[in-house]
Amino acid sequence: MRNYRQAILALVVIAAPISGVWADTSLSLTGSFEPGALIIGTTAAGNTVTHDGLPVRVSDTGDLLLGLGRDATGKTTVIITSPDGESTTYNYAIESREYDIQHIDGLPPKQVTPDPDTQERIAAESTLIKAARKNDLRETLFLSGFSWPVTGRISGVFGSQRVLNGNPRSPHNGVDIAAPVGTPIYAMGDGRVVLVHEDMFYTGKSVIVAHGHCLTSVYVHMSEILVAEGTEVRKGDAIGKVGQTGRATGPHLHWGVTLFSTHLDPALVVGPMPEG
Repeated sequence: MRNYRQAILALVVIAAPISGVWADTSLSLTGSFEPGALIIGTTAAGNTVTHDGLPVRVSDTGDLLLGLGRDATGKTTVIITSPDGESTTYNYAIESREYDIQHIDGLPPKQVTPDPDTQERIAAESTLIKAARKNDLRETLFLSGFSWPVTGRISGVFGSQRVLNGNPRSPHNGVDIAAPVGTPIYAMGDGRVVLVHEDMFYTGKSVIVAHGHCLTSVYVHMSEILVAEGTEVRKGDAIGKVGQTGRATGPHLHWGVTLFSTHLDPALVVGPMPEG
């Protein structure tokens, strides 16, 4: 498995005093500037923040999240503005990244090219998923840290281009971990269960957990779900069991992480899988 490195960056800029008050537009970031990365930051409470022109939620204690999607390139820009209107711009170069091409054969034709009724079902399920990912919890539950929900052989990596029965499809938006049916699945961090579904077309038994500031994790293809919507979970709590429901060619956990609608690489978010 690729040895992901984690960079810790700390930048401090103090603007000139305005009306006798110093405007603190400092920014401290932990993470790596590469596609798929989650970056956790802090700034002075009361500051406003934008990332590539979009507003970023800042907690009452100055905590914030930034995410880089699969195809992020070039540079990314963060602007910190103090309550007095002083702004500081931070530009970061994005590292390049290459992805694998993965061929998956033997899927039932109707799962690769669904009929109209099935497409309608898929659209309805997609609406549920998008709504769950918009759960903008103000709590900074993500500060609990993260851990792998299952350990085992990595059978699918983030960003790989999948070719299903010879037909190119969208890039893989998570990590697949092969494990026996019934293996416990654990919450990757503190959060609240915002979606439980017993039978989605693509993903079968599925759970989505919100970790605050529109950071969510998804766990699918389960054989059994152990939580209900609204359940508060802690990092390491059992939320389900590995299965092969939905579109799956073998028992495994598909695990995804998103910030708003941006898919992130779970392996970058959590770090290397522990040995053993």
